[in-house]
Amino acid sequence: MRNVLLIASVALAAATGLTGCAGSAQPSAGGSSTAAPTTPCKADDFKVSGDFGAAPKVEIPNCKPTGELVVKDLVTGTGAEVKAGTTATVNYQLTTFSDKKVLDSSFERGEPFDVENVGQAPVIDGWNEGIVGLKEKGRRLLIVPPEKGYGKGGQGIKANETLVFVIDGVKVSPAA
Repeated sequence: MRNVLLIASVALAAATGLTGCAGSAQPSAGGSSTAAPTTPCKADDFKVSGDFGAAPKVEIPNCKPTGELVVKDLVTGTGAEVKAGTTATVNYQLTTFSDKKVLDSSFERGEPFDVENVGQAPVIDGWNEGIVGLKEKGRRLLIVPPEKGYGKGGQGIKANETLVFVIDGVKVSPAA
């Protein structure tokens, strides 16, 4: 699934009003389902290993997604900063919260992704909001609730899925 992020913001507007993370309870080995976690997730609950420029390893905790966009710098960059209107060239890895699977990775493809006109780019709202402030050579964790992601689903994403991204800032270019 190449460039899973390309979805028009107009389509996302139809997904407003969705809440929660249905299906987050994982079945036990015996086949019966376990109760969904009730403790809200915090950014520090997510464990990310790996160096800038390399595909990260992400450990999804056993907690309940908050419904808010969570942004945490894992490595503070040293270069130009992403601002509204700029073009951000990034590498990213998408892990789904409910099943803890890597669904997409530009790291693995060896092909960075360009986000043109940040803030108004044809990507999910979680990216338009969450990559502002990322600096070149920085690594950021984004935990995107369904309302700022794919809402009702699409592009291989389940309905009401919380998305976990690790994003490396490769290059920031001025607005055109």
